[in-house]
Amino acid sequence: MIYFNNSATSWPKAPGMSDVVKKTLDEIPSPGNRATFSAAGKEETCREAIAEVMGIGEAENIVYASCATSGLNMGLLGFPWEQGDVVLTTAAEHNAVLRPLYLLEKAGKLHCFVMPVSEDGRLQAETLDRYLKEYHPRMLVLTHASNVTGAVNDVEVLSAMAKERGCHVFLDASQTAGLYPIQAGKWELDMAVITGHKYLLGPQGTGALYVSPKISIAPVFTGGTGIRSDEKEMPREMPLRLEPGTQNDTSLAGLHYALDWNRNHPADTEKVLDLVRDLEDTLRRLGCRVVSTEGMRTPVLTFVSEKYSPEDIGDMLYGSFDIICRTGLHCAPLIFPYLSMPATGTVRFSLSRFTTKEETEEVKEALEAILA
Repeated sequence: MIYFNNSATSWPKAPGMSDVVKKTLDEIPSPGNRATFSAAGKEETCREAIAEVMGIGEAENIVYASCATSGLNMGLLGFPWEQGDVVLTTAAEHNAVLRPLYLLEKAGKLHCFVMPVSEDGRLQAETLDRYLKEYHPRMLVLTHASNVTGAVNDVEVLSAMAKERGCHVFLDASQTAGLYPIQAGKWELDMAVITGHKYLLGPQGTGALYVSPKISIAPVFTGGTGIRSDEKEMPREMPLRLEPGTQNDTSLAGLHYALDWNRNHPADTEKVLDLVRDLEDTLRRLGCRVVSTEGMRTPVLTFVSEKYSPEDIGDMLYGSFDIICRTGLHCAPLIFPYLSMPATGTVRFSLSRFTTKEETEEVKEALEAILA
């Protein structure tokens, strides 16, 4: 089986991670409070490892989340919106960003404006500048990289432009964590989310929300925290304020292991991108329309063929060649008009650090058989 759907969830995972997860399941649970992952005997907690990945020093401002979607909902729904607030976002966003914003707009909490993107899915500085001047937004919500095209935004520049005009910045780094540095502190981000199960090679059901100490958000979920149980409201202390209930200790142990493995085995992203470019050349030779993504990018490529629908290509690759990829809108429906791609979606290949030349050669042969 060849797996080309790493933008959805990665496979294989960090070598040895499943043993750590099993060991955690087999051990007696720790007696610690219900809202923190116990790291008894460890020099570093999972929270501290996540803080390092996100480029901050304050581990207490890292909130565990079940995924990036959970973190985005916590941040957006808990933010102290005021009447007439405007939010800017982009056409490249995942529904994990768009749907919470639609919900808030429907409730009359804010006005949301979607900015156009370039032909490879990036937000251009001149576009942001125009919207900042016209709409005076309270917040910019932005993906670090498109999950459809792999194009990486220049967050340092875009965030600086927004901050100069007093605009909060919320970054979705789901597609870049594990591939490129995230520098939430240097970029002066107010909030940011990551997920553990993509390029960080951790388990599903893990992620994190970073909340800058300069802002305060209200809890979206409430419940037990193991401390201040006599109070009617959630504690003020972070991260307990946003972490009610029992955390996923088992998967967080797996994530902690994966983060440490990543630190000791940094990804050779350029090597994987060479394989992506080789696949792109083959697809173009076979008459496919491929999104051209220049500059910094993730190992993602998206294409369509006039011969078959994306769904048919995906079915043939899986059913006849044991190749797993993704077809459709990829939960980012607004981007396709800007890519000159059909509104019905595309075929997406997303490679990993473990993808081999032998695998891509097999995929090329399969594409030849289907499309030549």
